Amino acid sequence: MKRVAVMGVLLAAIGVAVAAPQLAPQRATAPKPVSASGIPPTVIAAVQKGDTPMRERVATLGLLNKRNGLSRDLKMRPGDAVRIGDIVIRLKACERTADWEADKLTGSFVQVIVRGADDRWRRYFSGWLFFESPSLNAVEHPIYDVWTKDCTMRHADVGPDTVVIAGTTPGAAARRSNAKKSPASVESEADAAPVTAAASNAR
Repeated sequence: MKRVAVMGVLLAAIGVAVAAPQLAPQRATAPKPVSASGIPPTVIAAVQKGDTPMRERVATLGLLNKRNGLSRDLKMRPGDAVRIGDIVIRLKACERTADWEADKLTGSFVQVIVRGADDRWRRYFSGWLFFESPSLNAVEHPIYDVWTKDCTMRHADVGPDTVVIAGTTPGAAARRSNAKKSPASVESEADAAPVTAAASNAR
């Protein structure tokens, strides 16, 4: 009798298992990656595609010897190091904000190593130096002063909110037309010709 009861329980369990619908396992979908600004990395990569690679940028640094009053400009690429007497300047990076950004900044990440009277080399500075805000971060040394003057690089001609339609080239709409212009428009363009003035390098 007990065997019959056990068999009945087993058959009932098998019946329930057979009757239960077979659910296919669902794959967990990974969330789409988003940057800290909320812009997908693919969009950021597309925007930055036209930027100059770091190694190809050229920074102009100013160097002043306070003891003799001599100053000079140093043109360096990220990764370069220059030694002048008892000072070594290493350039790690340089950056300039794009034209479509609100805050204009030109900066260089610089390391300054100086040999002291005991013939030992010491790092006196490591950080960003900004052209627009020299007091934000400064090289504090009794003899030498170093500052950023420029960073030569190019940016993509699109911003983070630009939508580029497939098959078109960013910036194509801004190119000049080849159509013949009226005399009035030619005169107006001549009147609006930009006048450039040499910027002073005095600090």
